[in-house]
Amino acid sequence: MSGAARRRPIRVLLVDDSTLALEIVRRMLEHEPAISVCGTAHDGAEALALIPRLMPDVVCTDLYMPGMGGLEFTREVMALHPVPILVLSIAVQREHADTIFEMLDAGAVDIVAKPRGGLCEPSAGLAGELASKIKVAAGVVALRRRRHRAVAAEPLPLAAARPGLRPRIVGIAASTGGPQAIETVLHHLPRDFPLPVLCIQHIAEGFMEGLVQWLARSASISVCIGQDGRPPLPATAYFAPDGMHLELDAHGRLRCSPELRGQQHRPSADLALASLARVHGRDAIGVVLTGMGRDGAAGLAEIAAAGGATIAQDEETSVVFGMPGAAIQNGAARLVLPLGQIAPALERLAHGESPAHPTVAKGHAR
Repeated sequence: MSGAARRRPIRVLLVDDSTLALEIVRRMLEHEPAISVCGTAHDGAEALALIPRLMPDVVCTDLYMPGMGGLEFTREVMALHPVPILVLSIAVQREHADTIFEMLDAGAVDIVAKPRGGLCEPSAGLAGELASKIKVAAGVVALRRRRHRAVAAEPLPLAAARPGLRPRIVGIAASTGGPQAIETVLHHLPRDFPLPVLCIQHIAEGFMEGLVQWLARSASISVCIGQDGRPPLPATAYFAPDGMHLELDAHGRLRCSPELRGQQHRPSADLALASLARVHGRDAIGVVLTGMGRDGAAGLAEIAAAGGATIAQDEETSVVFGMPGAAIQNGAARLVLPLGQIAPALERLAHGESPAHPTVAKGHAR
């Protein structure tokens, strides 16, 4: 988004059936000069009618509302008036896991967690997180939902297998837009994929279990929360427990730990990918998907330096190009692919085949 376009505050439309919740969220944002609440609505139908008149840059919506709820509202917005949507919700309950991630799949950008006590007790941390995610969402181009998963990938040109290449593990990192991107990759991996997959997804605390449940419904391989001390198994995707890092220990077993260790994110993609490089060296494969920031770029560079295979998602199919862009900019990504080609590339790499013509767009990060 141009500097001129961002001289004015980001216009935000708030949608929640609770008048109290609307007022509290408004107060959370009123001290942020870069953000202006341009309107409020009590359900999806009212908000849908306001969007053409108010022209918001971002919509923050509750999940469950009478009449038109969050999921139907998101689908209608993406079809009629595409605008970035943030979901403001309490932690996903087991029986409701599908709905919130279907909202992300329908085109919502990200989730912001309401505090466990509800919005009646907002914290400064929550206000800062909400403001930060609104700023990220304002830079996202909201398009009518494209189903990358349904697009057949072009075959990758491959060279002969590299002598001694015996891949042992895959690491995948993602943030904003990641649930949809990871779902696409895991859906297209074959049921007998021969490697374990460590997945690092930045997501609000309380939502990881719901994400794993949602992914397990469409993935061909097993999907689960990693358990400390367990050896990673083939054809299984592991996610970090809530509020913990996920990496490999010196013996190649899963390590789950809550220590920040100087990292901005927990789980940290840099820690996870670097552990793959230390344990498996050239037999590790690293992937950085859509996301805000630089987490994963340094870890992917360690895999590349060890001789492993490295992939970054391309800009066109990324919701936010920060993380893959950083990995491309620092030279860590040997291969830059659209989302629909990543699973076929992993399948070939897992069987010792090397891409013949790596495509890297250096200096293309933004």
